[in-house]
Amino acid sequence: MPTREDIAYFGAGPAPLPTSVLTAGAQAFLNYENTGLSLAEISHRSPLATKILTDTKAALVSLLDIPDDYETLFMHGGGTGEFSAVVFNMIAIWVEQRRKQAEKECDGDSEQVLKRVRREVREELRLDYLVTGSWSLKASQEAANLLEPLSKDLVNVVVDSRQDSEGNFKTIPDESTWKLTPTKKEGGKGSAFVYYCDNETVDGVEFARFPKILETEDQDTEDQRLIVADMSSNFISRPVDIRKYAVIFGGAQKNVGITDTTIVIVRKSLLASYPSPSFLHAVGVWSPPIVFHWPTIAKNNSLYNTLPIFSIWIAGEVMRSLLSTYGSRKLSGQADVSSEKAKIVYDILDGNPEVYQVVPHKNARSRMNICFRIHGGDAAKEKEFLEGAEKRGLQGIKGHRSVGGLRVSNYNAVPVENVKKLAIWLVDFAQPPMT
Repeated sequence: MPTREDIAYFGAGPAPLPTSVLTAGAQAFLNYENTGLSLAEISHRSPLATKILTDTKAALVSLLDIPDDYETLFMHGGGTGEFSAVVFNMIAIWVEQRRKQAEKECDGDSEQVLKRVRREVREELRLDYLVTGSWSLKASQEAANLLEPLSKDLVNVVVDSRQDSEGNFKTIPDESTWKLTPTKKEGGKGSAFVYYCDNETVDGVEFARFPKILETEDQDTEDQRLIVADMSSNFISRPVDIRKYAVIFGGAQKNVGITDTTIVIVRKSLLASYPSPSFLHAVGVWSPPIVFHWPTIAKNNSLYNTLPIFSIWIAGEVMRSLLSTYGSRKLSGQADVSSEKAKIVYDILDGNPEVYQVVPHKNARSRMNICFRIHGGDAAKEKEFLEGAEKRGLQGIKGHRSVGGLRVSNYNAVPVENVKKLAIWLVDFAQPPMT
């Protein structure tokens, strides 16, 4: 029977966890701090649960240097749930901004306000989506599905990177080609938000930095672009300037912990900008379902409904482990390690081009999910590679079912030693057969 030390796991999610966290978690699952109860059993409204939630929030705030004017929410539904939650909440925020403006300009005439905002919803509401991989594509499709009763053209695809890559997601097109909805300053009406996925797990595409074209320092508050980022698969793998974003979200099961928990970081000022459900319905849009209603979740300290306390505790342990490991360097330390591990793999792949072909272009290669083909996608050769990897205890390398190929997921908890084990097999497989 293999031990944890015998297996090098590179699965895309659920992902590896630090062994130290799992060891502590096993004890906490059976008898947490000698309470005689499992963390899976305690009430989510108990003082103990509240402390775990508070401590986990504090660790995340410290790790990411989250400013005081941002709220951290723990929610259900994963990243996919937030595809819908983002649409519901951000449109509500957009409607409220329009309602307030109309109220000023219509002298408080409620009938005229309603008529005007209803018209603006039909004619001016736009959601900007950067489609650079499978997950941002699904997010944009969900938005289009939710809004189809209103109109079929409310989702503006700012860029679709398949158009530059023969129908595949391989790159992030130059910002000069992006077609953002013009802001008022640019002669337009602006969009409710701009959405992008920072790291595409399926396709191995990652933004190397925050897009320069989305910088908003010089824009008026009412005209600024509100940036929403899905960071599910590169969350807490490098420093992030939180202030550049209106909303950041991510499922926990990649770098943070186990399934059941979704983390949402949202600007507090946005949480106060919601119209009544009746007004939303009157102008033709839906109010957010209560389980996805960010202000309700914030007001109830993420405890509006039953929160998975064990999952929250695991996430807190992972965060505290990073703080302990890297000290004052925090995520800069983790970023260096992530880049070091990715470089080991990419250098071997690039050094053997006759055998390995990296799928994404160099300008968009992910540090977290390294996607490649063998002999141009030779199914027999890729099967041979996977079988050989399995014999060596190298697991979780098969590519996503929608694209095939190979994928090495290089999440935070994957040790450098395991990447070096993989490197040996990559080198060995690339050697010409003995004659």
